[in-house]
Amino acid sequence: MKFNSDIDIDFADRRLILAKIKSTPASIITDAGSKEHNTGVYVTDVPVDSANQRCALDYRQAEQRGYIKLDFLNVGLYQQIRSEQHLVELMQREPDWAKLYDPDFCKNIIHIGNHYDVLIKQPEAVNSIERMAMFLAIIRPGKRHLQGRSWREVAASVWERPADNSYYFKKSHSIAYSHLVIVNMNLLDLTNQRNTTTL
Repeated sequence: MKFNSDIDIDFADRRLILAKIKSTPASIITDAGSKEHNTGVYVTDVPVDSANQRCALDYRQAEQRGYIKLDFLNVGLYQQIRSEQHLVELMQREPDWAKLYDPDFCKNIIHIGNHYDVLIKQPEAVNSIERMAMFLAIIRPGKRHLQGRSWREVAASVWERPADNSYYFKKSHSIAYSHLVIVNMNLLDLTNQRNTTTL
């Protein structure tokens, strides 16, 4: 049975976890040569290229053989989180969705700051987790053709794998990243409120 995995784990500083666990960096191997994968590691035994101390197989080939790669991602936003409770509070707080349409506010939001032009061209507002997830999906190459359509139209096919295998977001990734956007919006909003109060 073939097992496909796509496991991303976010860290404020991935070096801290890599210093605590035994892992082998993943490899990207092409005709041009071999290089270390930016984020991928294996925490189980894999064939190792002793010359460079990383996996001897390209990460796609390793997946076909059943090796499970974990992507440890640096997300600097987490450096502003004081505790797990603080994170949960920020995730559960309903953001002021209208602030997304303020270009100065939007440009500081993780994942969407460079896509304000797409945001304002959508015929319906981004005002929920579900819509944010779809928005994050349609700014990826595999789903750009859905930009400018209603959320009902987008929802009909946004989570399907593109026929040309171009890069797209799975629903699980989009929902997770949507929560991170909300955390960022709430952190920025609370910071702005504190700064206004102290003036």
